[in-house]
Amino acid sequence: PGIHRDTTAAALDARLPEYRRDLLSQAHDLLKRHFDLLTYRTLWFGDPIDWHLDPLRSRRAPLVAWSLIDVHDSTCVGDSRLVWELNRHQWLVHLAQAWTSTGDERYARACVSAIDGWLDANPPGVGINWASNVEVALRVISWCWTLMLLRDSKAIQPAWLSRVLAAIWLHASHIRRYLSFYSSSDTDLTGEALGLFYVATVFPEFRDADRWRDVAMRVLVSECDAQVCRDGVHFERSSCYHRYVATTYLHFVLLAERNRIELPDYMSDRVQQMVQFLLAIRRPDGDIPALGDDDGGCVLPLQKRSNDERGLFSVAASRFRRRDFAWAADGLAPHGGWLLGADGIDAFGALDPAPPATSPSCVFPSGGYASMRSDWTSDGHHAIVDIGPIGCPVSGGHGHADLLSIQCSVFGEPCLVDAGTYCYTGEPQWRDYFRSTAAHSTVIVDGINQADPAGPFGWRGQPRVKVREWHSTPEFDFLDADHNGYLSLPDPVVQRRR
Repeated sequence: PGIHRDTTAAALDARLPEYRRDLLSQAHDLLKRHFDLLTYRTLWFGDPIDWHLDPLRSRRAPLVAWSLIDVHDSTCVGDSRLVWELNRHQWLVHLAQAWTSTGDERYARACVSAIDGWLDANPPGVGINWASNVEVALRVISWCWTLMLLRDSKAIQPAWLSRVLAAIWLHASHIRRYLSFYSSSDTDLTGEALGLFYVATVFPEFRDADRWRDVAMRVLVSECDAQVCRDGVHFERSSCYHRYVATTYLHFVLLAERNRIELPDYMSDRVQQMVQFLLAIRRPDGDIPALGDDDGGCVLPLQKRSNDERGLFSVAASRFRRRDFAWAADGLAPHGGWLLGADGIDAFGALDPAPPATSPSCVFPSGGYASMRSDWTSDGHHAIVDIGPIGCPVSGGHGHADLLSIQCSVFGEPCLVDAGTYCYTGEPQWRDYFRSTAAHSTVIVDGINQADPAGPFGWRGQPRVKVREWHSTPEFDFLDADHNGYLSLPDPVVQRRR
């Protein structure tokens, strides 16, 4: 999938020596089976690894048919997100990168041992690790990268390789059979399609590869049209899931180009448009503000901080030759090398980074955000206001009840920030609190939310914002908006913010 093993490792070692030190330090911890997952550090899942365990809650998911498991029942399975994060096997890619950088066979043998252990403990279709189709897809993407990075290792023996290829075929067959066409989470569907596209492209020898690739391409193209608003904002209105989908499509475009697979011309433009939104809301300190849900996950973390948008900016800068993306990246990130090879590193180095030439303030009427800033400097003032619906129009699943909430930075320092997500299913009361109106910088009336939760990923009702007025000039920005979330009260109230 465009991995240039020797030249990439050498180029990254030369350009980013501190990255190599961090990578090897992380790989050393992984050899000791200390895992940093989500916001937790040095988690221990036993020796051998218990692939069904939530170690924080001492819960082990039952080894039954995946369709019989309620993944939201924390009393039975613990926090399924934490279990799945381990089983995505994205940490295996870090071990494989360490082997690529050093040639130390300990890292390759650890990958082989982990996959063997996983296959022994997870029969096809049995257990929690088959209960989410997108998790199957993310795992098989990790396996594709691990095999490609380790393809010259002595640890890769023919019998083992045959076993893993059979498992990859089973993963792809499972993904194809259970594509989430009827799920309320469309990001699951795009992730599944990317996993199917990876397998079909990296392993064209599979007899079903052509059909898998055609289905995956149709899904990814159609879902791009359906999920991305006209102004480039992902329709779940979450900065985390926006980044996730933008990365999904960046992988799709790059993998297709490397394998001479023709895509619609506008696909590259939509990727750029999504990256531009992240650039527009980027805080003066370089971080992306938390909007809606954030589970800390990503398509494929190629460096330790998986939620670091610098990697996305860096790759997009190299691929699209964008000076403003290079400026936002604030230097080369390792993602550029692993995804684009030494040529991508050179392309980034040839750019003269510069802030956007466009106005520093803008509104995204379809996506539902207004971003106001004094300038593009690191000590400027910045505010972002939520002027859209709660999440996607179907369920609002990853949105928060935060209409007309505001986040701001003054002289580059964040002053009002989002409280975050904290958890998904592990602690329902905290889940409801952190996505409630009270947890955001907006008005709460009579102690009531703008909308009431309907389970961990839904809302009763979909209040709307009306933008009355928006002006942006070199001297000032002005926004006037209201929402109808409290019109159902016995004494109706309209919240208006200017």
